[in-house]
Amino acid sequence: MTADEVLKELKGYGNEGTKNIFIKHGAREPFYGVKVQDLKKIQKKVKVDHNLSLDLYATGNSDAMYLAGLIADEKAISKDDLNKWADEAYWYMLSEYTVPWIAAESHHGYELGLEWIASSEERIASAGWSTLSSYASLTPDEDLDVANYDVLLNRIEKTIHEAPNRVRFTMNGFVIAVGCYIQELTEKATEVGKKIGKVSVDMGGTACKVPLAPDYIKKVIDRGTIGKKRKSARC
Repeated sequence: MTADEVLKELKGYGNEGTKNIFIKHGAREPFYGVKVQDLKKIQKKVKVDHNLSLDLYATGNSDAMYLAGLIADEKAISKDDLNKWADEAYWYMLSEYTVPWIAAESHHGYELGLEWIASSEERIASAGWSTLSSYASLTPDEDLDVANYDVLLNRIEKTIHEAPNRVRFTMNGFVIAVGCYIQELTEKATEVGKKIGKVSVDMGGTACKVPLAPDYIKKVIDRGTIGKKRKSARC
């Protein structure tokens, strides 16, 4: 399929209700408001197509950009492409999900995650924390720099409440991810979560809530799945 063919198909899946919800969360024209379940119908047909993913992301259409992340080839995508994608990810569905997912699965995830969290740009920094979270969910503990993840927990404990809005959200998600996926740091992440307490995030007037890290980690402990890694960050 070509990018133009995909855009025509996306238009057919457009949903006004979904579009209005996405606008409340920060999406802007051009886009059609395609539900993720419908994006996956196209993904199933295309499977992996690296060049098409680059073409779709370059359209600036949010639906196409999200789909680009689903069909991107994590082995082929370059660091330059990922930096470009992060720079063009203008709302959180792209900056905190699409880009971090493919970055974490690529060869550049940990490196880029650390670079991005140092950015003064809110969307770049939030992409960085999400990338490091996904990287921890995929990577065996023996291949992780666990000591640095420990240091990052300390950093969050000290700075989260003064961080920009979406960075607070992804920092909180990082605490949860570390607690759930790095068994050696589960207790530490739980304690940090207790110390930071409730994290206030402006969710754009929607009903979305910020999870309490200790409560979330405890649910995973109770399920007996602490430390169980994921096969893919993308969903």
